[in-house]
Amino acid sequence: VQLQASGGGLVQAGGSLRLSCAVSGATLDEYAIGWFRQAPGKEREGVSCISFSDERTYYSDSVKGRFTISKDKSKKTVYLQMNTLKPEDTAAYYCAAEDLDPMYLCRSSWVDYWGQGTLVTVSS
Repeated sequence: VQLQASGGGLVQAGGSLRLSCAVSGATLDEYAIGWFRQAPGKEREGVSCISFSDERTYYSDSVKGRFTISKDKSKKTVYLQMNTLKPEDTAAYYCAAEDLDPMYLCRSSWVDYWGQGTLVTVSS
Protein backbone atom coordinates (compact mmCIF):
# COMPACT_ATOMS: atom_id res chain seq x y z
CA VAL A 1 0.00 0.00 0.00
CA GLN A 2 1.34 3.41 -0.97
CA LEU A 3 -0.02 6.64 0.45
CA GLN A 4 0.60 10.20 -0.73
CA ALA A 5 -0.45 13.04 1.56
CA SER A 6 -0.87 16.64 0.45
CA GLY A 7 -2.62 19.87 1.37
CA GLY A 8 -0.72 21.23 4.34
CA GLY A 9 0.22 24.85 4.70
CA LEU A 10 0.16 27.97 6.82
CA VAL A 11 -3.18 29.30 8.03
CA GLN A 12 -4.37 31.72 10.67
CA ALA A 13 -6.23 30.54 13.72
CA GLY A 14 -9.89 30.04 12.89
CA GLY A 15 -9.11 29.17 9.30
CA SER A 16 -9.52 25.95 7.34
CA LEU A 17 -7.41 23.50 5.39
CA ARG A 18 -8.17 20.27 3.57
CA LEU A 19 -5.68 17.43 3.50
CA SER A 20 -5.76 14.70 0.87
CA CYS A 21 -4.37 11.18 0.99
CA ALA A 22 -4.16 9.28 -2.29
CA VAL A 23 -3.90 5.53 -1.78
CA SER A 24 -2.70 2.91 -4.24
CA GLY A 25 -1.32 -0.55 -4.48
CA ALA A 26 -3.95 -2.71 -2.82
CA THR A 27 -7.55 -3.72 -2.66
CA LEU A 28 -8.71 -1.47 0.13
CA ASP A 29 -12.04 -2.94 1.17
CA GLU A 30 -10.59 -4.42 4.35
CA TYR A 31 -8.62 -1.33 5.26
CA ALA A 32 -9.11 1.76 7.30
CA ILE A 33 -7.31 4.95 6.32
CA GLY A 34 -6.39 7.46 8.95
CA TRP A 35 -4.74 10.73 9.74
CA PHE A 36 -2.15 11.05 12.46
CA ARG A 37 -0.23 14.06 13.62
CA GLN A 38 2.91 14.73 15.55
CA ALA A 39 4.08 18.05 16.91
CA PRO A 40 7.66 18.64 18.08
CA GLY A 41 8.21 17.14 21.49
CA LYS A 42 4.79 15.48 21.57
CA GLU A 43 3.56 11.96 21.03
CA ARG A 44 1.95 10.92 17.80
CA GLU A 45 -1.84 11.24 17.90
CA GLY A 46 -4.41 9.43 15.82
CA VAL A 47 -6.67 12.28 14.72
CA SER A 48 -9.31 10.67 12.55
CA CYS A 49 -9.77 7.38 10.74
CA ILE A 50 -12.32 6.00 8.28
CA SER A 51 -13.26 2.61 6.95
CA PHE A 52 -12.70 2.38 3.23
CA SER A 53 -15.65 0.02 2.74
CA ASP A 54 -18.37 1.52 4.93
CA GLU A 55 -19.24 4.60 6.98
CA ARG A 56 -17.41 3.87 10.20
CA THR A 57 -15.32 6.79 11.38
CA TYR A 58 -13.35 7.77 14.44
CA TYR A 59 -12.31 11.16 15.76
CA SER A 60 -10.06 12.04 18.63
CA ASP A 61 -11.63 14.28 21.26
CA SER A 62 -9.23 17.06 20.35
CA VAL A 63 -10.70 17.46 16.86
CA LYS A 64 -14.27 16.22 17.21
CA GLY A 65 -16.69 18.78 15.83
CA ARG A 66 -13.98 20.68 13.93
CA PHE A 67 -12.49 18.08 11.57
CA THR A 68 -14.36 15.88 9.10
CA ILE A 69 -12.93 12.82 7.40
CA SER A 70 -14.35 11.59 4.11
CA LYS A 71 -13.41 9.46 1.17
CA ASP A 72 -13.84 9.20 -2.58
CA LYS A 73 -13.63 5.52 -3.38
CA SER A 74 -13.44 6.08 -7.13
CA LYS A 75 -10.35 8.23 -6.63
CA LYS A 76 -8.97 6.10 -3.77
CA THR A 77 -8.52 9.30 -1.84
CA VAL A 78 -9.28 10.18 1.77
CA TYR A 79 -9.77 13.77 2.85
CA LEU A 80 -9.48 15.57 6.15
CA GLN A 81 -11.38 18.84 6.25
CA MET A 82 -10.01 20.89 9.12
CA ASN A 83 -12.09 23.85 10.28
CA THR A 84 -11.73 26.30 13.14
CA LEU A 85 -8.03 25.55 13.31
CA LYS A 86 -6.13 26.34 16.48
CA PRO A 87 -2.42 26.91 17.07
CA GLU A 88 -2.31 23.60 18.92
CA ASP A 89 -3.28 21.85 15.67
CA THR A 90 0.18 22.74 14.33
CA ALA A 91 1.95 19.49 13.49
CA ALA A 92 3.18 17.21 10.75
CA TYR A 93 0.17 15.25 9.53
CA TYR A 94 0.57 11.74 8.15
CA CYS A 95 -1.91 9.40 6.54
CA ALA A 96 -1.73 5.71 7.23
CA ALA A 97 -3.51 2.48 6.36
CA GLU A 98 -4.08 -0.81 8.08
CA ASP A 99 -6.61 -3.65 7.93
CA LEU A 100 -8.25 -2.57 11.17
CA ASP A 101 -11.43 -0.96 12.40
CA PRO A 102 -11.01 2.84 12.20
CA MET A 103 -11.00 3.28 15.97
CA TYR A 104 -8.30 0.63 16.38
CA LEU A 105 -6.24 2.15 13.60
CA CYS A 106 -6.32 5.58 15.20
CA ARG A 107 -5.37 4.11 18.58
CA SER A 108 -2.77 1.70 17.26
CA SER A 109 0.95 1.93 17.93
CA TRP A 110 1.68 -0.51 15.13
CA VAL A 111 0.75 0.60 11.65
CA ASP A 112 2.39 -0.90 8.58
CA TYR A 113 1.65 1.64 5.88
CA TRP A 114 2.49 5.33 6.06
CA GLY A 115 2.55 8.26 3.71
CA GLN A 116 5.00 11.11 3.96
CA GLY A 117 4.07 13.97 6.24
CA THR A 118 2.50 17.25 5.30
CA LEU A 119 3.07 20.20 7.58
CA VAL A 120 0.19 22.21 9.00
CA THR A 121 1.08 25.46 10.74
CA VAL A 122 -1.61 27.51 12.47
CA SER A 123 -0.60 31.02 13.49
CA SER A 124 -2.23 32.84 16.35
